[in-house]
Amino acid sequence: MKSPQVRSPRKPKGQGAERREEILDAALRLFSAKDVHVVSTRQIAEAAGISQPALYAYFATKDDLIAELCVRAFARLKARMDDGKSRWTPTPEMFDRAMMTYIDFGLSEPDAYRVAFMVEKSHDGAFHARTGGRPMAAGMEAFQGFVAMIADLHAAGLTHDEDPLRLTQNLWAGLHGLVSLLIARPEFPWTEREALIAGHIAMLRRGALK
Repeated sequence: MKSPQVRSPRKPKGQGAERREEILDAALRLFSAKDVHVVSTRQIAEAAGISQPALYAYFATKDDLIAELCVRAFARLKARMDDGKSRWTPTPEMFDRAMMTYIDFGLSEPDAYRVAFMVEKSHDGAFHARTGGRPMAAGMEAFQGFVAMIADLHAAGLTHDEDPLRLTQNLWAGLHGLVSLLIARPEFPWTEREALIAGHIAMLRRGALK
């Protein structure tokens, strides 16, 4: 991956209307290029072309920055799933489309996906507490759309598993495994991508549906 530009020209005071977005963009680039835990707010401020105190006027901590990026990523995933739900019927074909919606999101927005799904925020729940649980709440909103679709399939008598929530979690984990590997290990000698994805979805369908 090409290293992001570390420093932008320092912006004069008074140009703050788009600054919050510039800070978020700079943070996402740095988090995607490096381990989140080694990126400092000073580096983010430099990449955004502002001072560190100016950054703190928008985000009090690095956790707040990470939380906002997570919330936005989950919101974009939810929007995609909501769009698919508007045309949803509980059929195997629509099952495949729902799986593809998740995969498309991860592969088309890998930086956002990486920060939301592939970064260990903390091992003790401290990140959740420090950010008021906002990322988890946003993630659950996206997940609940997925739950509703699998529940419809279950109600139609199409699923093997009698517990639709357990099935949803298994499917979510299966999708995440593929997407995270394709993002994290692009150098691996994968087979043709479209065929790989189609095969993975078919495998999930066979395991989930009668």
